[in-house]
Amino acid sequence: MTSRREFLRNTGVAAAIAAANSALSPVFSRALAAQPVFPRGYGTFEELPIKELLADALTAARNAGASWADARIGRYRQNFVGTREKQIVQVGDTDSIGVGIRALVNGAWGFAASQTLTREGVAAAAREAAAIAKANRIPGAAPVVLAPAPAFPNATWKSAYTVDPFTIPVEQKAQLLIDANTEAMKAPNVKFVNSFLFFIREDRNYANTDGSVITQTVIRSWAPFTATAVSPDFSDFQSRSNTVQPAGRGWEFILAADLVGNARKWGEEAAEKLKAKPVDVGRYDLVLHPSHLWLTIHESIGHPTELDRAMGYEANYAGTSFVSPPEKVLGTLKYGPEIMNIQGDRTQEGGCATIGWDDDGVQAESFMIIKNGIFNDYQTSREQAPWLEWYYKKNGMPVKSHGCCNADNWSSVQFQRMPNVSLLPGEKDTSWDDVIASTDRGIAIIGDGSFSIDQQRYNAQFGGQVFYEIKGGKLNGMLKDVAYQMKTPDFWNSMDMIGGKSSYMMGASFFDGKGQPGQIGSVSHGCVPARFRNANVINTGRKA
Repeated sequence: MTSRREFLRNTGVAAAIAAANSALSPVFSRALAAQPVFPRGYGTFEELPIKELLADALTAARNAGASWADARIGRYRQNFVGTREKQIVQVGDTDSIGVGIRALVNGAWGFAASQTLTREGVAAAAREAAAIAKANRIPGAAPVVLAPAPAFPNATWKSAYTVDPFTIPVEQKAQLLIDANTEAMKAPNVKFVNSFLFFIREDRNYANTDGSVITQTVIRSWAPFTATAVSPDFSDFQSRSNTVQPAGRGWEFILAADLVGNARKWGEEAAEKLKAKPVDVGRYDLVLHPSHLWLTIHESIGHPTELDRAMGYEANYAGTSFVSPPEKVLGTLKYGPEIMNIQGDRTQEGGCATIGWDDDGVQAESFMIIKNGIFNDYQTSREQAPWLEWYYKKNGMPVKSHGCCNADNWSSVQFQRMPNVSLLPGEKDTSWDDVIASTDRGIAIIGDGSFSIDQQRYNAQFGGQVFYEIKGGKLNGMLKDVAYQMKTPDFWNSMDMIGGKSSYMMGASFFDGKGQPGQIGSVSHGCVPARFRNANVINTGRKA
């Protein structure tokens, strides 16, 4: 039975998500149904004989008929602090420990999970996974075939963090936020400030019947911040938010973001938006800052190039993809101009989807999704890579997974999730200012805002945070109520100028939802400033 304390803790998480801002996914954390059971004599997760328990799980799965199996024992922690002006409004922690086991029997999957971390408990879960696999087998259905992957019998990895944020006292976290809020409130007409700190720590232990045994520590950090300015006559309000992008780093990343030092500037930007000129509808050249463009990449490139989505497996929940069927688009679809190179990558330091090995036991790698403007490859897992064997063999490429398998918890079934998907810099080291100076009439957009996109990721509309008119190669004052409409291939093919290496930045989604039951994922998107010609811009403030 859930205790009153557990109920308040877990419902507090949901309330914090709703209060943060619209960028947060509605899926955050599943409530804990029970406390984990440890073997006699073991009091903490760190003391557990994890390798022995993983071996017991795999042995039990094999004995139950599995031709292949893997097991994950993990501890998944989440921590947040939320403030408004000078008040602490939310403080929360979740801590979830257990084992999840997949078994492949007669070409069908079975999965079971348990919080009983004893030899008998993990073996029982493994037998249940095998029994479910046998029940899932459909006569005549194509069997699951896994792409080969090398074994890693003693592998370790950890995120690029220096200071574990879970070691920082809650008082210190709250004081940092309140100090930032206080600075933002000094800006004219700023009346409301919300700020949060979110942290995730995953202690992952994985083993499979190939012989891999992998231990990883994953940490991610984020500092959502929103300053809202209200006009003196209360006729308008404007906000500046999404100022600090999430990263696969620790407490040192939060300190480097200098929330207190930047908060007043963010507040002043919110106040300046009150005086901004409403945009005139029409066609403009758009100069998109990396803090904005990452979201356009996520929605119009990241999601449609997931192979399961392109094959229809996500149709019931998240939709399908215009980048399909594979035999008609791979190696032929002109996604953009020759300067467009999109890389899938789970190795980039500080990325939210960065990992050492995925939840198939595949070592992280980088690969080209779009090469010189042409669609080159999908995101894949070990189960999915063989679906494209015809393409890989035709092009002399190995049939292997790109390491894109992930589960958000020990109790979740792993499946294909997005790697870091990034627009690579151009050969010339062009800067943001250079792109502005080369644009005669346009709009510069900084920061991500609201968006809408259809279920095939083909037609979309994107807003932003801060907008500036460009005239004669110079910024000419702030605009408001700006959104642009696009058809994905037309939009990307209109890109005619990109920044160079020194202008590269990473944005990220901390709570990206997918699957049924829903799972969350974190993913980064590196990119450079880019210019898009003749985009259709609408005024979101206009009324009929």
